[in-house]
Amino acid sequence: MDREEQSAALLAPSPEFLATVPVFPLIPAIKKDIVKTIDSALSWDQLTASDINFSIVRPIVLKYAKLTNMAVVYACLVNRAYFLEESENDLAYAGVMLSRATLCEILAMKLLSHFASNHITLVAVLTTSWSPLAGASPEVVEQVKQLLGSNANVNDAQSALEVAISTQAKHFIASPVSQKVVTDIYTGRIVFSTATTRSMLADNYKPRAITIYDCRDAPFLDHYRLRVPKYGAMLEFLNFACLLFTFVLCLSNKNPQQLNFWETVFIVFAAAFALEEYTASNEHGWIIYIANMWNVFDSSFVVIFLCYIVMRIKGLSSGDLATSEMAFDVLSCGACILFPRLAFFAISNNVVVLSLRVMIAEFLFFMAIACCCFSGLLFTLWTLGQGTWSIRGIAWLMVEIWFGNSYLSFQQAESFHPVLGPILMTTFAALSNTLLLTILISILSNTVARIDANATQEHLFQFAISTIEGVQADALFSYQPPFNLVAFAILKPASYLVTPRTLHSMNVLLIKITTLPILVVIGAYERYFADGQSLRESSRDAAHTIFNSLPRQIKNMPLLEALVGSTSSNLYEAIFDVDLGPGADLFNESDDEDFPQLRSVASHDTMTSAAAGVRRRPSRTSLPARSPQRNERSPHESPRLRPLSALDLGVSSAEVSSGGRSPLARFFAHVDPPPPPPPSGHVEASVRRMETMLDDLRELPVHRLKDEMRELQERQARIEQLLLTLTRGMRSSDTSTNRRN
Repeated sequence: MDREEQSAALLAPSPEFLATVPVFPLIPAIKKDIVKTIDSALSWDQLTASDINFSIVRPIVLKYAKLTNMAVVYACLVNRAYFLEESENDLAYAGVMLSRATLCEILAMKLLSHFASNHITLVAVLTTSWSPLAGASPEVVEQVKQLLGSNANVNDAQSALEVAISTQAKHFIASPVSQKVVTDIYTGRIVFSTATTRSMLADNYKPRAITIYDCRDAPFLDHYRLRVPKYGAMLEFLNFACLLFTFVLCLSNKNPQQLNFWETVFIVFAAAFALEEYTASNEHGWIIYIANMWNVFDSSFVVIFLCYIVMRIKGLSSGDLATSEMAFDVLSCGACILFPRLAFFAISNNVVVLSLRVMIAEFLFFMAIACCCFSGLLFTLWTLGQGTWSIRGIAWLMVEIWFGNSYLSFQQAESFHPVLGPILMTTFAALSNTLLLTILISILSNTVARIDANATQEHLFQFAISTIEGVQADALFSYQPPFNLVAFAILKPASYLVTPRTLHSMNVLLIKITTLPILVVIGAYERYFADGQSLRESSRDAAHTIFNSLPRQIKNMPLLEALVGSTSSNLYEAIFDVDLGPGADLFNESDDEDFPQLRSVASHDTMTSAAAGVRRRPSRTSLPARSPQRNERSPHESPRLRPLSALDLGVSSAEVSSGGRSPLARFFAHVDPPPPPPPSGHVEASVRRMETMLDDLRELPVHRLKDEMRELQERQARIEQLLLTLTRGMRSSDTSTNRRN
């Protein structure tokens, strides 16, 4: 840990300071500005365009950036959640509400960048659990309680990252600033703890401020490292592999009459797995928990296990072997979830895997609509074939026809009705096998294409979800299954009897006893084998020394170069680290003064540098002659706006390397303080420079200045007319598109 990081850690905001930050005043203020600004439906590309950015977004960002309130990002995301809810309730203005929600996300992204200079403050902005009523008056709090009811929890705090996940703010989460914080949390470089009120087993005795982790200052057996998401993902893979191993042994040695050893072991591991999943859903809420598509698989297996255990207990208690056999049959269906779940650990970043959840959701939605549509046909066939076919038989026949067994529709058609039966079954076979399956394939293909276009954003979104889930405040997450069952059985009753200090001591002791080998491995890795540690660096230096000592013929072997890497990058890096002498410059300083510079905006510094460049030039360039018809426009001329040049703005650019500026630009140019008196040898040059400046001042008549001001007013009017025309065109195109849709 260098001195810069140590100083940053000392400046970390304390929990007491974060508790005093006013949050509530920001929420209605941001809502008021958003509602006043956006009154039409705009897309993401339109809201991020340069004109909207400089005219709408930038003033709002600067307004709230001046407050230096660390909860402003959270307040923007809370407003996004409000507008998304309003878009679902008020369908007439759904487009406007979605545009306002999108603007809230853009404001959150831009306001977050104002805290990026201090990494500790940036982490606090995103990870602090803010209460939305912090800073509100007692009257407001009482009104909120009356609206929500007496049993509502008004102190339900959430962090900005959690609100971003729940509102699907994928652009915000995928931004580089947010991902920097998420990556540091995932690797354990940033250490923080949050107090929680929804934990199964809360241990809030020692809340820790946000710090940068240094293994040299931490104890060797640091039980807090078990909550690092990077290590938690590895331990989760091992626990899942153990669960799958016991699952296979349980079904391979099943005994419907009584419990055996492997079934007992599986029940213990599965119960520990179910407790871990329930704790995770209870920690962050069901919305954030289910946003991770892997949790859908995990919760599905928990449901299968619960069905199995209920049926198994019923079968053993009543001696019904058929119920016990059925319990094992239900449990065997869990293999459809466990085996793919373990494989997905290795290919979690694949595009198909990322789009799997959306594809399943759209498939189920489409199948539900199809079932509702064909329920009428099912009733018709049951009415026609009453006495011959049952509803179950007709439904199974339709399922077979739906999935491609079309010859049954022609074989069994006349059994319903000699005339209507073939017509109905042929129509159903044509619709199911030709039309609807083609539509389903098209929907799934478009889903994959859409996810593929935003694969990186979707991956970063899922990565943020898994990272936030990994930072668990619940004490049970420090225990590995099945020891979390033991900890829950011991510490949960003790939490009602002992003091928080005693509970914390018991918790730490039990964690170190049950996870001692894991803590030893983590401590040794972070001190000797992690990035930046002495053993790894010395091994790397030794390997480079051995490689550099090899003959050139061996070092240039393709296989060895592919394993070690090319030395060209090292050569290029060394070139830029060389300290150049004073005689290495190819050009004089006077040559750099006339070098064109690319400017993004005509700022005050730009005008200053341009004016200074004019003063430094010893000779004066005359202004080109202005045509008298320049301000006049032919009635047949195109109404397009004439582009502004660097001469019009008085700004040096890469397109105009030389030439004089307009009198108006020279008149309003910033004048720097006079330079120090030159030496005696340059007195004549100074006199000539003063004469040149006086000549420039003489070329500023009043009528030319009036022409310049009139021309600027006309340009402004044309710009306003062009923007009005473009806005009307976009509205008319959107209206026609909506009508066609």
